[in-house]
Amino acid sequence: MTFYVENETEKAFRFSVEDTVRLVCEAVLAEEACPYEVQVNVVLTDNGGIRETNREARGIDKPTDVLSFPNVDFEKEGVFDIDEDSEADYFDPDTGELILGDIMISVDKVEEQAESYGHSVRREFAFLVAHSMLHLCGYDHMQEQEAAVMEQKQEKILEGLGITRDE
Repeated sequence: MTFYVENETEKAFRFSVEDTVRLVCEAVLAEEACPYEVQVNVVLTDNGGIRETNREARGIDKPTDVLSFPNVDFEKEGVFDIDEDSEADYFDPDTGELILGDIMISVDKVEEQAESYGHSVRREFAFLVAHSMLHLCGYDHMQEQEAAVMEQKQEKILEGLGITRDE
């Protein structure tokens, strides 16, 4: 599995961003029984950077905590049945890895929300990675039932990793 992490900011966290990304992504992929080696790109930006991307991509002119850009069109969330006709669109021809998509996280929001929710910065960061990875696996939270499924999965993954609100 290949995880690319790019930090567009001067911000450095007190934990290894790369290790946390890998740990959480691998846990999500295991939980979802992904049968492929994957590529995921993670960009760390600030509120200004994510606001600009949010405006361009979604037409919402305000900062958000995380944006997900899935590369795979799932017929059913978490079901990795890739149509043979779509393989060229989804797999890296050099590595054979499934290009799952991109994640953009605002480091400003990570710190703000960690303080607001009363848990560690690492816990908030890991939560946003798990949340976004579920989006890359086809999940959404537009309806109450969908949101409940995502919330349960996020908590199970983070609990399983020992990344709790008490951390």
